[in-house]
Amino acid sequence: MEEVAAGIHRIESNLGPRFMAQYLVVGEDRTVLVDTGLANTPDAALIPALDAAGVEPDLIVVSHADLDHCGGNRRMRERFPAAMLACHELDRRWIESNAAMLAENYMWHAPYGLDEPDAAERSDMLADLGGDAPVDLGLRGGETIRIAAGRRLDVLHLPGHTLGHVGLWDPNTRVAIVIDAALSDGIYDRAGNKLIPPRYYDADAYRQTIRRIRALEPEVLLTSHYAPMPGAAAREFCDRSLAYVDAVEAIVREACAAGEADLRRLTERVNEQMGPFPEFSTEIAAGVRSHLSAAA
Repeated sequence: MEEVAAGIHRIESNLGPRFMAQYLVVGEDRTVLVDTGLANTPDAALIPALDAAGVEPDLIVVSHADLDHCGGNRRMRERFPAAMLACHELDRRWIESNAAMLAENYMWHAPYGLDEPDAAERSDMLADLGGDAPVDLGLRGGETIRIAAGRRLDVLHLPGHTLGHVGLWDPNTRVAIVIDAALSDGIYDRAGNKLIPPRYYDADAYRQTIRRIRALEPEVLLTSHYAPMPGAAAREFCDRSLAYVDAVEAIVREACAAGEADLRRLTERVNEQMGPFPEFSTEIAAGVRSHLSAAA
């Protein structure tokens, strides 16, 4: 666990060939944890970090509905029953129901002929999701969380990657915890190889979110799958994130002008030109579908 700013701690653990990070914000009056990782993350990383810090979470904010961000919810509720679990209302259905998450977030493109997880992979995904867990507090964005006298965290609604993605802004330290709300030109493994494409369900919302993050001018930008970024690096990261969306849109528009509008073939074309992405390349389809809808 690393303190990246006053009272803000980064907890990193392995996720296959890449890494993921959760964040612990410790104030004099309240402790907030952002994300719970996979089903095994609480016991492997979060609970040891909390024990080392000598704190327990009062509030657990789940940034969005993906298995590596909410898979530890059930275990954290068991270990810290007094902690309240919160997420945005637009992601609540998937976060509370493993079956809904699997079917609607990871299997929606089955009718389009794209590769889907097989039975063994689906079983592994359900194991990583850790079992259903209820959410106590539904967020909308705009809420504030008091963690100490004179110190509050702002809840940011940062849609695009999912419709209900949220982040936290600490005006005192000018730190933005945005998790997966912006994803550069892809997620890389620890060796620096491009691995997973940026997924966004709503291209316009994703662009607006990236511009909002950039406009905050954070002194430190904190994500799940990239190292902490100081101001200049954060701006460059946001610019790369926007450039990726623009490039995908251009590919889709060019194909549509030539009479090509098949989601599977367009997804493959984007993967060829922007990747290739060896893992989760089908997630490109979410952004392609959004661009197709805008072009219709």
